[in-house]
Amino acid sequence: MAEFSCGDATNLRLRNQKSSAAEPTQDRDSEKQFSRKSNEASLCNIDRGSYWLTRIVILRYLGFIYSVAFLVAANQNKALLGNNGLLPVSAFLKQVKEQAGGVNIKAITYVPSLLWLVKAEDIDFYLDLVAYIGFVLSSIVMITGAANVITMATLWILYHSIVSVGQRWYSFGWESQLLETGFLAIFLCPVLAWKCLPQETPTSWSVIWGYRWLLFRIMLGAVSRKTDTAFPQTQPVPSPFSYYLHQAPEVYHKFETLSNHFVELIVPWFTFLPRGFRITCGVLQIVFQVALIISGNLSFLNWLTILPSLAFFDDHTLSFMFSSKLGSIKWQIIKLQNKTKQGKLKTGKVRRITNLTLALTVAYLSIPVVVNLMSPHQHMNTSFEPLRIVNTYGAFGSVTKKRTEVIFQGTYSEDPNDPDASWEEYEFKCKPGNITRRPCLITPYHYRLDWLMWFSAFQNYQYNPWLVHLAAKLLVNDEEIMSLLAYNPFQRKMPPRFVRAEHYRYSYTKLGSRDSQRGHWWKRRYIGNYLPPVSLKTLSSVMKRFGWKI
Repeated sequence: MAEFSCGDATNLRLRNQKSSAAEPTQDRDSEKQFSRKSNEASLCNIDRGSYWLTRIVILRYLGFIYSVAFLVAANQNKALLGNNGLLPVSAFLKQVKEQAGGVNIKAITYVPSLLWLVKAEDIDFYLDLVAYIGFVLSSIVMITGAANVITMATLWILYHSIVSVGQRWYSFGWESQLLETGFLAIFLCPVLAWKCLPQETPTSWSVIWGYRWLLFRIMLGAVSRKTDTAFPQTQPVPSPFSYYLHQAPEVYHKFETLSNHFVELIVPWFTFLPRGFRITCGVLQIVFQVALIISGNLSFLNWLTILPSLAFFDDHTLSFMFSSKLGSIKWQIIKLQNKTKQGKLKTGKVRRITNLTLALTVAYLSIPVVVNLMSPHQHMNTSFEPLRIVNTYGAFGSVTKKRTEVIFQGTYSEDPNDPDASWEEYEFKCKPGNITRRPCLITPYHYRLDWLMWFSAFQNYQYNPWLVHLAAKLLVNDEEIMSLLAYNPFQRKMPPRFVRAEHYRYSYTKLGSRDSQRGHWWKRRYIGNYLPPVSLKTLSSVMKRFGWKI
């Protein structure tokens, strides 16, 4: 078979056009051969250093992450933040308003959210509205691979409005990371046009480097995280794979720790080296994040961290992702590259000023972040300005060696201290409870209540007053809260008279042991009482003090 030269692409196309005009009944095999050779030509001719295809991949992937985040909000926010939620937004905004002396610049700066504009009694409706609008818009971006400034700015504002009022439920690093990622994407798009390849808007160099800088900070911020044999067992929400990873031999865990530190401490510096090193950095980071996705349910954190890794790949590298059916896109890329070389396609003055302004803004806001990164006492997952444009990151500065769980129970007994009282356990969606239930696999979806329950297990209920509110909700079979649980033993019965929380230590059963053969994934040992038995009567004063309603 004769070799196909990249330089023959144009001649091949012309010969095909002449042949088609002279022979209307051209053989299908010839068409297929031309299509194959055309695609080979397009692959060869896509030059390095442009990011048209990279933008399509980034926008689609960001649309996917946004859609997951807004779906989580739509399904859970009313139960967590609604007027009858565990930490009501209305009460939070009222408190901020009182501290700021009204709805003024100070209040809005502290809590930048559109929910300041709505009445307190309508909060539930607008929590849903924000979530559903965000889900629809992000889904469109994911499907089309295109967007404009207005759409991406809207998504950023909508999610910022949720995160700002999210309190404990939205207090984790991936929320700020999504906001920073989404903010950069605004400058990746044309103002109004909705095209995959908008000729008037070449891909912004400031955004590409902004994403690379983001990944660099994420990795160096995370390097303090300790990886050892305990982490698969003690992570917030283990997956089925973590059970088997925990049983791996010691040599595997040593390799895991070594590779973890190599990827987080050494590889990020490839960012500032030539193209081959940058591509290697992107590949290793994606492989690393996929490994973390398999090993646990860390919300959409690791999925989101893949996104800035995409900015390490140019069009030449990503062309393999576009199949023969999308060959026309590859030809368009070649045309755009040729126009750029010929000087027919230039970045407009406004866009150049915007790129420079964005770069200077990110550089200025990075100063306290870099100072924090070099400090021996780092503040992880912190923002130094209210819009969360540039943030510090870092997951799990230390790893607990033991896993403890808070188990809620209810009883009909009139005397909760009766040793013969029958207590039945509630089951959450994903966190460990029933020792025979297999660990769940939900990533990138996220159960926020389950996640906070993990933190509460090594704190106390006084530090987490929302736990008391949760107990009150269980005492009345609250419908919104029940939607966040996997099993309510009193679902079709009268609510319990008393509810309590017990403290247990959990550990995986050993693979092949008698317990594992009996279907037990976990074994547990009783530690003591966590929340004493409470009833609606005993909680009335607490509910009144916090302004909670049943």
